[in-house]
Amino acid sequence: MTDGYVTADGRQIGPVVMEMKNITLRFGGVEAIKDISFDIRQGEIRAIIGPNGAGKSSMLNVISGFYVPQEGEVWYKGAPRPSMKPYEVAQQGIARTFQNIALFEGMSVLDNVMTGRLTNMKTGMFWQSIWKGKAEREETANREVAEKIIDFLEIQAIRKTPVSRLSYGLKKRVELARALAAEPSILLLDEPMAGMNVEEKEDMSRFILDVNDEFGTTIALIEHDMGVVMDLSDRVVVMDYGKKIGDGTPSEVRNNQDVIDAYLGVAHD
Repeated sequence: MTDGYVTADGRQIGPVVMEMKNITLRFGGVEAIKDISFDIRQGEIRAIIGPNGAGKSSMLNVISGFYVPQEGEVWYKGAPRPSMKPYEVAQQGIARTFQNIALFEGMSVLDNVMTGRLTNMKTGMFWQSIWKGKAEREETANREVAEKIIDFLEIQAIRKTPVSRLSYGLKKRVELARALAAEPSILLLDEPMAGMNVEEKEDMSRFILDVNDEFGTTIALIEHDMGVVMDLSDRVVVMDYGKKIGDGTPSEVRNNQDVIDAYLGVAHD
């Protein structure tokens, strides 16, 4: 499996692009993550699951560069990643959505999606202020990318609508659009279906699969809906009380006794 593997549906998964090596994260005297290691492979959908308080969001924040672990290393594309600010991680091709929607409520859908192109905007303030030449060409090119993402996620009809007027499910889709506008190689999704009804979950699941298939985007996601996780994911890592208790295919994880005990609430020593 060094060079990758083929999924049950025939997709070719590539080599390791990101690796967590013995990650330990503390907040004061509390260990949120305890010596966890796992990898993410090119082109796969990798899920991180666990009960509430397991440390899943903390791990996603380590991957995205928001938290810096006290111990261990994050390796990206074969090399250890130095301490970076989140915008520097974004410039490396890693984008994310948030558990609590983080959109600009007073701006339109299109303008929100355009903010995902900020790392691709290279012209200085002078040229942007007069909006001529290179700045105009750059703006046009970035808008074309944003419009394509809007079409892809089927939100053309609301492209000029202020985000504040949208339903919760549509706001989640706009947030996904903004992340995709950065054209990431790795997309991090923090509970993308939290609070959605069944129809909205089905739509979001379809879009996640389409993003992975159409763009070849590697996806790491946190999700509480076990049915969704088992249907979407190629591999699953399971956390409980900051520790890794399982790692493998959905079927392997489903039959892991430690995972079963964690979700059924068996007492810890």
